[in-house]
Amino acid sequence: MTFPFLPRRRMPGPARICACAALVLGAVLSAAPGAARAQAWPSKPVTLVVPFPAGGTTDVLARTLAESLGAALGQTVIVENKAGAGATMGADFVAKSRPDGYTLLVGAVHHTIASSVYRKLPYDLQRDFVPLTMIATVPNVVVVNASSPARSVAELVALAKAANPELSYGSNGNGTAQHLIGMQFQNMAGVSLLHVPYKGSGPLTVDLLAGQVTLSFDTITPVLAQIRAGKLRALAVTTARRSSALPDVPTLDEAGFKGFDIGTWFGVLAPAATPKDVASRLSGLMIKIIHSPEFGKRMQEIGAEPIGNTPEQMARLIHEETLKFAKLVKDAKVVID
Repeated sequence: MTFPFLPRRRMPGPARICACAALVLGAVLSAAPGAARAQAWPSKPVTLVVPFPAGGTTDVLARTLAESLGAALGQTVIVENKAGAGATMGADFVAKSRPDGYTLLVGAVHHTIASSVYRKLPYDLQRDFVPLTMIATVPNVVVVNASSPARSVAELVALAKAANPELSYGSNGNGTAQHLIGMQFQNMAGVSLLHVPYKGSGPLTVDLLAGQVTLSFDTITPVLAQIRAGKLRALAVTTARRSSALPDVPTLDEAGFKGFDIGTWFGVLAPAATPKDVASRLSGLMIKIIHSPEFGKRMQEIGAEPIGNTPEQMARLIHEETLKFAKLVKDAKVVID
């Protein structure tokens, strides 16, 4: 009996088996890159970049968050201060950092103002960053040295109108919320004040205590202890509602500046191309921390209101605030080259 010719099959050798296995393994890994990356991250310390010197509200909030975030991640969270150019220097550094979840910006309302104040910025806040969550909001306060004869906003305005040379006010830098609040205050009061920009609240508070500047419109946090100690005097808060930290201090609206409502918010942002799974994990952990009773207690101590909103909510706020401040900047004619 004869059989038709059948082609002989080649049995897979060791080299062919290894090659096939490698292809299969590569396919599996490429199908789930997010899962592999999530397991590997974080494998080193995470840095929170604060665009102001140590001692200010941004710095205090960042260090409070860093402690709990480090415990949640099982990694050290470092706070690095990169001050300068009205908080834009630190923002630019983070915008150009590797988008791997290891370098984050503790941003603030100042960054929504900067896009209108500066003629040219080396980054775009809404294009080059992805919001993670807002940490807190903090009212700003009109504050003078305790030796000042002004004991009310009305007395401060009268003093400013009679002053020669001009009274001076300090801010955290050109284009910051304090700068814009000062401009709005002057426009509504019909007075002229000399603007003295600082790199942050720390050096500003030192000079305010020493009488080197007459007043400031800083956030409550860096001046609260000095107000309670009687070394500084709070005349009004700049938000529509009174502050729970200073319940006896009126709002500027109550003091006759109708509709005045500017406060300061602080939040965390990552470079825009940060992997979505990493950004989501960071956001979720931060929101959980911010909503915790321990964090809330610490915020109450420094005059802040914890927020902890979603990335989408923070993105909407940034968009709305950018538009709002663009109008205020135009009206106040504040432009920085």
